Amino acid sequence: MIETTNLIIKQFTADDTPFVFELLNTETWKQFIGDRNIQILDDALGYIEKVLAPYYDKYGYGPWLVSLKEKGEPIGLCGLFKRDYLDQPDLGFAFMPQYAGKGLAYESCLAILEYVTKAYNIKKLYATTTAANIRSQGLLERCGFVRNGEITPPEGEPLLLYHLSLQ
Repeated sequence: MIETTNLIIKQFTADDTPFVFELLNTETWKQFIGDRNIQILDDALGYIEKVLAPYYDKYGYGPWLVSLKEKGEPIGLCGLFKRDYLDQPDLGFAFMPQYAGKGLAYESCLAILEYVTKAYNIKKLYATTTAANIRSQGLLERCGFVRNGEITPPEGEPLLLYHLSLQ
């Protein structure tokens, strides 16, 4: 779907179940995003089918799989989420810890922002992160997002709220 210098970004499929299992069970996912109770591969497949895939049908966008172009190895997810408590989609991302600090999350975010600007009539994006997630805050700011206070989702703790105008 999207190709960059180093990455291929595409929709998740059932074939990505082992990677989703691994990603959602990383310490950083559980610390900064939350435990999704993915105990076995069938749980990861259910997460793809019930959480990730419906975005594509309902909105035409969603969280996308990020893989290394050269090896085809999946390394993370990056894409748009539509939260009931936000009036516009938000950019979300998560990468395997061994790929942190290599610029690949930044590369994927920029590619998705460019793609979204061209492919969708979205005027503004949000992004949220925890106050403890300094890396995510830095990445969002590097991508042009501006901190805009805090928001507390119905199911969770307060999050820092960022926005980016796409006009």
